[in-house]
Amino acid sequence: MDFSDSFRIVNLAVGIIMILGGISQFFNLGFQSIIIGAYVLVFGLATALLEFQIPPQVSRYASFMFSFLGRGVFYVFVGSILLNHGVLRIIAGSVIGLVGLAYVALEFVPSVEPPANMREADAGWGAEQV
Repeated sequence: MDFSDSFRIVNLAVGIIMILGGISQFFNLGFQSIIIGAYVLVFGLATALLEFQIPPQVSRYASFMFSFLGRGVFYVFVGSILLNHGVLRIIAGSVIGLVGLAYVALEFVPSVEPPANMREADAGWGAEQV
């Protein structure tokens, strides 16, 4: 079954939720909140932009983004750092974390293939591109 468009929409939605969650971190005005907000904002921008274009550096240095398991663990991580101070951040972190758990589960379902943009760096685990 081909769910490529569905996965692209979900990844884009998660990127937008990350961006909004990162922006909402700036409203606490604490040093830690600003740093977390900046990281989540950058992670959200990178996640959303990966749906449109894949720079060669990403496939080399962030190859975990090209498998359900790697992307799922990444989403769970970002979702967990958003879980603090405020209902909207808790909702955003929960949604991102649940999508991450779903992606981790999809890694073990052989009938579901990752979309084409998640297979770009599929040269093998740790393979060098020369």
